[in-house]
Amino acid sequence: MQDLQAKKASSPGLVLPHYAFAAIFFLTLCVLMPFSTDAFCGHYFHPKLLALTHLAALGWGTMIIFGALYQLLPVILETPLYSERLGKITFVALSTGVVCIAYSFWNFYVGIHLQIASVLILLSFFLFTVNIYLMARKTPKWNVEADFICTSTIWLLLTGLFGTMLAFNFTHPFLPKSHLLLLKIHAHMGIAGWFLLLIMGVGSKLIPMFLLAHNLNTRKLNYAYYLVNVGLMGLSADLFFRDSKAFLPLYVLLIVSGILFFTSYLHEAYNKRLRKQLDIGLKHSFAAFVFVFLPIFSGVIISFKPSVNVEFMQQVYLVYGVTIFLGFISSLILGQTFKTLPFIVWLQKYGHQADKQNMVLPKDLYSVKLANSQYVIYLASMLLLITGLILSQVMLIKSGSILLLVTALLYNINVFKILFHTAKYGNR
Repeated sequence: MQDLQAKKASSPGLVLPHYAFAAIFFLTLCVLMPFSTDAFCGHYFHPKLLALTHLAALGWGTMIIFGALYQLLPVILETPLYSERLGKITFVALSTGVVCIAYSFWNFYVGIHLQIASVLILLSFFLFTVNIYLMARKTPKWNVEADFICTSTIWLLLTGLFGTMLAFNFTHPFLPKSHLLLLKIHAHMGIAGWFLLLIMGVGSKLIPMFLLAHNLNTRKLNYAYYLVNVGLMGLSADLFFRDSKAFLPLYVLLIVSGILFFTSYLHEAYNKRLRKQLDIGLKHSFAAFVFVFLPIFSGVIISFKPSVNVEFMQQVYLVYGVTIFLGFISSLILGQTFKTLPFIVWLQKYGHQADKQNMVLPKDLYSVKLANSQYVIYLASMLLLITGLILSQVMLIKSGSILLLVTALLYNINVFKILFHTAKYGNR
C-alpha cells in the first residue's frame, strides 16, 4: 500500500466526495429495489429497471471508480492528474446527471428531463476522458495497466454518446436501427468496454500488490486486453452495421477467453501470494470473480439463442444484468473500498507521522465486525436474488432486496465512519 503514498496522488478534496456520493447512491438503489420487485419478473426494458440500472452503473459503479482512479492513476502512470479543477467539474456534472436520469427513468419522463440528464453525463465522461489522456501523455513509463485504463475511457465515452443518442431518439426518432438493438450495444460498451477493461487494468495492479505476489506472467494480461477489445469491437460493429447475430457466439467466445486469461492471472497471484490470510477487502474481491462466471454462463445462453420460451429468456437477461452489476461489480467495489478508502483518509490524517510507534493503522478507521457482517449478508442477498430471478419468485427477490438494503446500510455506516474519522495521536 505504500505505493499509494506517492506525492503525485490527487488531493482528498477531489477523491473523497466520490466515495461519499457513491455510497449514498448505492443506498438509494437498495432502498428502491424492494419497491421494484414486480419489474424483475418481466421484460428488462422497464422504467424502474432502467432507473435502477443507471443508478448502479453510474451513481454507484462509475462514481466510485472516478474517485479511486484520481488516487490510483498517478501511481500507475507515475505522473500527477492533469487538472483537479476539471475533476471537480466532472464530479458535479456526473452527480447531477445521475439524479436526473434516475428520476427521469423511474417516472418515465423521456423528454427534456432525460435529454438534460444524458447531456450532463456525456459531458462528465468527456471531461474525464480529456483529463486522463492529457495526464497519460506525460507518463514516463507506459505499461499494460495503462493500456487497459486508457482504452476503457474511450469505451466510456462511446457508451455515453450512444446513451445520449438514445435519449433524444425517444422523442425525435432519427436512428436507423431499433431502440432495443442500440440499447444492447450501449449496454455492452459500458459493461465490457468500460467496467471490464477498467477492472482488469486496476485489478492487475492492486490485487497482486495487496496479496504481495510477484513475478507474475503479464502475457496473460496482454491476451486478455486484445481478446476483449477485438470481441467487443466485432460485436458492436456487427450489430450496428449488419444487425447480424451470425458471429455473436464468436464475439462472446473472444470476450470470455479474455476474462479467463485475466482470472488465470489472478489465480496465479493468489497461489504466489506471501500474504496468506485474506482480509475482508480481499474476500469480497475474490467473491466478485466467482460471481463473474454467472454472467458468462448467461451470456453464452443468450448468444446461442436456444429454442426456449420467451419468459425464460427474459429471466436470463435479468440474471445477466443483476449478476454483473450487483454481483461482479458491486462485490469488487464493496471489497476494494476497504482496501483504498481507509488508506487515503489515513494518509491525510496520519501520513506526516508514518515513522512513529503505536500509531493508528488504516484498518483501525472502520469496524471490521460490521464489514464481516456486511460480507455474509451480501452473499445471502445475492443467493436469494439470483434464485428468485431464476424461479420468477417475487418473495425471494424481495427478501434478497431487503438483505441487500441491510448490506448498503452497513457499508454506509463504515464509509462515513472512515470519512468523518477524527485524528488520534499516541497509543492505539
